[in-house]
Order: sequence, then C-alpha cells, then structure tokens
Amino acid sequence: MSELVVRRAGEADRVVLDRLFLMFRHDLSEFQGQLPRPDGSYRSDWLESVLTGDPNWAGYLFHTGENPVGFAFVRALTEPVRVLNSFFLVRPVRRQGLGLRAVQDVVAQHPGRWEVAFQDSNETAVRFWRRVAGQISGSAWSEEKRPIEGVPDAPPDVWISFQA
Repeated sequence: MSELVVRRAGEADRVVLDRLFLMFRHDLSEFQGQLPRPDGSYRSDWLESVLTGDPNWAGYLFHTGENPVGFAFVRALTEPVRVLNSFFLVRPVRRQGLGLRAVQDVVAQHPGRWEVAFQDSNETAVRFWRRVAGQISGSAWSEEKRPIEGVPDAPPDVWISFQA
C-alpha cells in the first residue's frame, strides 16, 4: 500500500468528500439509529461547513496513492478546545495504523487541547480513540460521558479530551 497523504480539503474535493461522507454516515447509522432521508442522503451540514470555508472548520482528506481513503473534519478552530468532529477511513485500510497516523497529522496542524466524541456501543471506536489519546498525550487524557444536546432519550456520547 502507498504512503498515507493527509492534506487540507477544499471545494475542489466536493465530489470525493460527498461520497466518503455518505459512507461515514452509513457506518454511524449502526450506532445512532439514523435512517437516510427519502433521497438516500444523510444530514450534511458539517460537510457544508468544511467546504464553504467556515473559519471555524477545517477538512482533511486522506489518500494512499491516487485513492481517497478517508477524511477528518475539525471544528472549533477559533475556540480554546478543538473538536475532531468527524473521522472516517474506508474499510480496506482499517487496522493498519493509518488511522492513528492520520489523526496525528491532523492534530499536528492545530496544536492545543482536543476533544473527540463517539458512541459507547461502537466498541471499535472506543478502543481506537483511547489508543489515539494515549499515543498522542501519554496518560494525560480524560474520558467522560455527556448527554447529546437536543436528544434526551439517546444514550450519552463518550468524549475523550487530550493535549497535542
């Protein structure tokens, strides 16, 4: 497999990010119980924030060779704590260390305090994000459950906080 390339995404990447984002939302639907809209799409306001140049958001696209293999969306760039809002790798490249490398590259672009949320029922995400936090900040990371704003009946999200 080719070397992983992590680069800032922009409007020219819309088609690729649209397709990857649909796969991402489909993967999450297993844990969030969200069905696609009647047209087959999912909510995409995060994607629009990245692609329309919102200064509080940044998107990163991951490639191996000419193949796009994932993305990360970062929000709260103008805040004291950045949030890794969305992170996705296509299935064929998972569990090869590329995810950790991609997160490290993205976080290095915006040093400081970070948070990432995921669902407790997503056991793979639980293991992955704990490993990422440990690799990036040693033992200086924390984890807490927080209710999902506006969704009182949903199980709380797990949030991991770390310094990079």
